[in-house]
Order: sequence, then C-alpha cells, then structure tokens
Amino acid sequence: MDRYAVFGHPISHSRSPWIHSHFAQQTGQPLLYTAVDVNPESFESAVLEFFADGGRGLNITVPFKERACAMAETCSPEVAISGAANTLYVNSMGALCAENTDGHGLLADLQENHGAVLVNARILLLGAGGAVRGVLPALLSQSPQQICILNRSPDKARLLAEQFNGETEVMAINPESRQSGGFDFIINGTSAGLGGEVPRVPVGALTKDTWCYDMMYGRGETAFQKWARLAGARKSLDGAGMLVEQAARAFAIWRGSKPQTEAVIALLRKELSAP
Repeated sequence: MDRYAVFGHPISHSRSPWIHSHFAQQTGQPLLYTAVDVNPESFESAVLEFFADGGRGLNITVPFKERACAMAETCSPEVAISGAANTLYVNSMGALCAENTDGHGLLADLQENHGAVLVNARILLLGAGGAVRGVLPALLSQSPQQICILNRSPDKARLLAEQFNGETEVMAINPESRQSGGFDFIINGTSAGLGGEVPRVPVGALTKDTWCYDMMYGRGETAFQKWARLAGARKSLDGAGMLVEQAARAFAIWRGSKPQTEAVIALLRKELSAP
C-alpha cells in the first residue's frame, strides 16, 4: 500500500490522516497516511529516510515549511517565490520535488466556499513564518490594494515585505500602528492559537466590515476566532476549510485525481464540533 505522511512538531492536533482516508475512500485509491511528530534536530534526515523506505509523499506543517523548501531539488514557482513548501514527493528521475498548496487552499476556501472578494482589498497578515510565506503569492495573484504584515519580530516582517513588495504594496507594520478605515481581511498565520493566545492587532484594524480568518483550526472556536467575533468582525472563520482544500490539491499532485471537498469539509466540521 502506498505510504504518505504529514511531518510537524507538534502534530497531535493534525486531521490530515483523517482527511486523506476520506479522499482515498472517495476516489477508490487505498493508501496509508500517518502523522509523525518529528524532532526539529532531525527533520532533514527523517524526510530522506521516509522516501528511501518507499514513501510516496509528505505534507509538511509547522515549523518545517522553509526547511522543506531548502531541501528540494526542484520546486514549483510558488515555492520558489515564497521559500516555503508543504508538499514533497520524488519524481520519476529520483529528484525531491516541492509544492505549496496552502495558497490554493486558502483561496479556494475564502472564494469558493465563502464568497470572498479579494480584488482591491486591504489585507493584514499576522505572522511572517512559513505559513504566511506560503500564501502570499496566492493572495497577490488576486490583485489586492495592499497587504500589511505584522510579526512579533519586526525585522522578519520587514524583510518579507521587501521581498514581495511590487505592483501591490506590501509593507510591515507594528502593533502600535493606527489604521484609518481598517482592513477588509485579517488573516492569522501564526501558531499562537495552539497555546490559546491571540496576536496583538493594531487599534482600528478591525471594523464591522472586516473578515477575520484563522489559518489554524480546532474543536470549537480558535482563540483568534473568538477574539474576532467578540470584537464585532463581519465574519470569523477558521482554517478547517483551507486544510481540506490544500489537502485535496496535494492529493491531486500525488495521485492524479482531485477529490471533492464539500462533503469532507462538512464531515470535518461535524467531528470538530462533537463533544
């Protein structure tokens, strides 16, 4: 049976094995998909060992996406631009290949599942790590008016903004910045929610028309979702839909057929809401 896995640290919260088992059933393609908590000191050797033992594909999550990119011998344009990868496989020539399906997953969930319009929007991204790097190319492809990046390390946010600044203005801001008119979208790309924390957001950034989106997910509301709802955001969404959509894209890369996502998203939300 073909073997796949997701590598991360921590990883106990991952629903990827559950999602891919449903994709396998739906498409009639039996496979084994597991979640592996990888010691940060041995990430690269764990990846090489997985493929040497016959593994067919890996998903990569926090905190290894940039390191996965660095390992790749060939990569997609999204990975080359962002410097972050969440999907690995070995091609017919034996080369380690990297893709990033996070941007596809985010756009599919926002636009197809929730009807969001990103053209000419002002977007605030919280975080400057691999998760944010991975979705920036996709967000820029939608021609927003402006993207601001806020990170607890200002220098990292500034360097990321400088890398992506172009036809769309991309700039770094700090929590003390006052925002006139607020943002259309605030997207949390940090892992703070795993510890129940909410990143600091500038005064005026959130208005009654702001959509708030947490790339993380969990049972019930995430900490960021709850903060956004109580602050009066127009919409407060978690990343469960993004998770399924990006997984479907990875499945298509590995297996050559794209599964349907609507039913799997509904099942995942039902499971996450169960006591």
